[in-house]
Amino acid sequence: MVDMKYKKIEYGSYNLHMIKTDRFKTINVEIILRRDVKKEEITSTNFLAAILSYTTKKYPTENALARKMQDLYSVKIFPTCYRIGNFYNVDFNMFLLNEKYSEKKMFEESLELLSDIIFDPNVKDDKFDKDSFDVVKNEEKSQIERIKEDSRKYSLIKMLQNLDNNKAFSYTEFGYMEDLLKITPSNIYEFYKKFINDSVIDIFIVGDIDFDETERLIKDKFKFRVYKNDKKSPILENFEYRKKPQIIFEEDNTNQAKLSIGCVIDRMTKFEREYVLNIYNLILGGTADSKFFKNIREKFSICYYVSSVGNKLDNLFLITSGITKNNFDIMVSLINKEMKDMENGDFSALDIDKAKKYYLSLLEEAQDRPSQIISSYYAMDLWGIDSMEKRKEEILKVTKEDIVKLAKKVHVDTIFLLGGDKK
Repeated sequence: MVDMKYKKIEYGSYNLHMIKTDRFKTINVEIILRRDVKKEEITSTNFLAAILSYTTKKYPTENALARKMQDLYSVKIFPTCYRIGNFYNVDFNMFLLNEKYSEKKMFEESLELLSDIIFDPNVKDDKFDKDSFDVVKNEEKSQIERIKEDSRKYSLIKMLQNLDNNKAFSYTEFGYMEDLLKITPSNIYEFYKKFINDSVIDIFIVGDIDFDETERLIKDKFKFRVYKNDKKSPILENFEYRKKPQIIFEEDNTNQAKLSIGCVIDRMTKFEREYVLNIYNLILGGTADSKFFKNIREKFSICYYVSSVGNKLDNLFLITSGITKNNFDIMVSLINKEMKDMENGDFSALDIDKAKKYYLSLLEEAQDRPSQIISSYYAMDLWGIDSMEKRKEEILKVTKEDIVKLAKKVHVDTIFLLGGDKK
């Protein structure tokens, strides 16, 4: 990131990461609150993020908050909840026009609004506002009920639950209905206080900013409590895989069956995790030029799609496909063949070169997206990945021997097929 300057300041209650660049007309702020992932808290965490961003004490209705955002040149503020390895994160994202293109004090006032959303909730008598609560509860209920409508995602969730229901990767980020029904205006406020006190907090700011002024504003607008950062790793521990894959079918009233295959990657090195896995995936199933796409989708025309992704933090390699149910056996056989070919080194130097160029192009694209820049710096800070510049150098060092060695560590564990029975 040649045209970017990075500064990190560690306080007793949060870490401030400032990234100065003139690439964008906006300023992007991301406040990340991180806690250990616990299945029983996912639903409450999702609910909390939603209700905090719905109203505040100062702006107690949805319309009032929307009008304030409009007054601030249509500043956008929204939460996202997601698991990252051993952690469950809530991000409060804000992007606004740089004051060069709006007017003075817009950055300061926008930060104040963001602080209100997180730290001054619409609470009275130790309870969240009932009207806001009811709206959010209905929205969360609808989201959980809609999980099965996305059959591809649902198939993947079910596969991971069958792979190992005790591991964090089996938890659904949508939450659970049984936990949602237990949430009340009072107990979600109790959870809020615990959440704020327990979270590790990182603040990322990207844009054409002044470091000293930005630091002053953050210290003025955000009053955090003291926390202990134990420096845990997000990477899940290695675990055993089944010597013989389990095969599971679940009926569903659909024409197209959804195939999800979970593979366990056995004891990756850091270099394999950060670099070799990317090249392995791009060659095998990560692009429209992959072996899966060319040798299965195009050559045999027995699937609607087939793709793969490496999950480096969970030590997993995931394959998804849409097929006709009666093509299940041949589809699994062809996937196994392509994976075995990777173990045997049946791929060319040109395949490796294409994958490396694709990876480098993704890095270049990431530098044009503030959210990707933040994700990159966050990963560097959280689990020690290399800088973008070093990644460009290291990816070129991946050899065919490295890829073959990793391929032999990828073991099919669970094969799950959803639906395909509708006439």
